[in-house]
Parts: sequence; C-alpha cells; structure tokens
Amino acid sequence: MHALQSVAFYINKTKSGAPELAAELIKIAEQSCRSHKITSSYPFDPHFLEGVDACCVIGGDGTLLGIAEACARQSVPVIGINRGGLGFLTTFSGEEAVKLFPDVLKGDYCITERSMVQATASDGKSASALNDAVIKEIHSGAILNLNVCSEAGPITDYLCDGIIFTTPTGSTAYNLSAGGPLVAPDAKVLTMTPICPHTLSNRAIIFDSKERLTVKDVSGTKTLQIILDGATELTIKPTESVVLELSPLKLSLIHQKAFNHFEVVRAKLKWSGSNKTKD
Repeated sequence: MHALQSVAFYINKTKSGAPELAAELIKIAEQSCRSHKITSSYPFDPHFLEGVDACCVIGGDGTLLGIAEACARQSVPVIGINRGGLGFLTTFSGEEAVKLFPDVLKGDYCITERSMVQATASDGKSASALNDAVIKEIHSGAILNLNVCSEAGPITDYLCDGIIFTTPTGSTAYNLSAGGPLVAPDAKVLTMTPICPHTLSNRAIIFDSKERLTVKDVSGTKTLQIILDGATELTIKPTESVVLELSPLKLSLIHQKAFNHFEVVRAKLKWSGSNKTKD
C-alpha cells in the first residue's frame, strides 16, 4: 500500500489515556509525515479532512462510528485505535498502535472496504451509518405494526418493538443481540431484523445489495424515529414512509496486514463453534 504522507488525528479526550496516546502517535507522525492535523471537536470543520491520506481515530467504537459518514463522504480511510471498551472496529490497541504506527505510515497495512446503510425520509432528507439504522416509535417506544415492501411488492408486516437494518459490519452489534445473523464483512447484503416480534415465525431476512426497502406504520398514527449508529435521527411523520438501502458511500478501514475479522469476533465477542477441546 502507499505511504501515508498526511494524517488527520481525531482524539476523544473523554477516553482514559487518549490524549497521552495521541501525543506519542503525533510525535511519530511529525518524524514520518509531510503534514498532520489534530482535532477533538465534532462535527468536523468541513475542510478538516481535505488533503489527508488517512484519519487516525483515537477513542472507542462509538468514536469511530461518529466520524464514519464524514470520512466516507471524503473517501478518507480510517485508522481505529482503541481507548474504549470492546474495540471491535478500533482494532489497534494502544500498545499495537505505538509499535506499528511507523510501519503503517510507510505503507505496511491492508484496507477493508465496508458498506454503509442509508435511510431516506419522504421529505428527501437522508443519512448513512456504518453499523445500522433502527426504526422505533419516537415517544413511548410503543409496539409498532410496520409494513415492509420492496420494489417488487409487499414483503411482510411486523408487530414488533422496531426493526434493525444493518450492514455486514453492524451484524455484530445490535443486530446480533436481537437474534440476527453474523455476516462476513465483505458481503454485499443488507440485513433486516425485527426487535421483539410478536410472531415466532418472524425472523431476520438478508437482502441483496441492490434492494430498496420501504417501511411505514400500518396504523398511520405513529411517528417513527430512525436512529443511525445510535445518534443521528430522522423523523418519519404518520402516513409517511422511509426507504432503507445500502448507501453509495463506503468506508475504508486500515488494519494490520494479518487482520482476520472472525479472529476478532472470537476474541472480542467470546464466540466459538464448539465446546470440544483439542487433545
């Protein structure tokens, strides 16, 4: 891979040890890069990511999710360095970052391209997320009767607490907790998982990347909120609908060359396929 000559640093100063770790990495960048930028403010200044080869995010998975759309819109790859809890997306630990950062800047890394999900309201407003778009009732969290259609026609009605539309990257997040499937990160699919459905036969469905799904409240009386990666919201008024699909945006994540997604799943989520031990 090509060397990283200009790097942006986004530092979540609320995370323990993040400012100190950032200082070490910035010192390395000063020796190896042509230029670098630093911020701890979000949303970014519109020009912050201009001209950089990568954005180094120092925080937790939530920190990375918060800047994913901005980086994807400007085609800036992300280096995720974990100073949070799980560290599923921020795959470099602090110790690994300090050790490997000089080599990463020289081009010793690999890139995985991740799909994003897009929600578009009836008024044309849209937003994208790396993990998921969740539909719920806006005020009380009341049970919903949601109708889902594709361009070919009706798919099903769900009586449920909400629906999760997730990317392969987000399959290990809320989707997994709600009983949805694990999906390989490079799969070109969109997963729909109902939250607490009132019919046992209602299960998650996996759609092709080209599918456009329209969701509306059957009763025509409920206001829906669309929560994207736990933060950004769109509001869907009664009688209106929302379209869910894979976004034209994609996020590039920089990893160690030996990166293995399912090794991370096993280590971080304590996932295993057997309880048998080797002799």
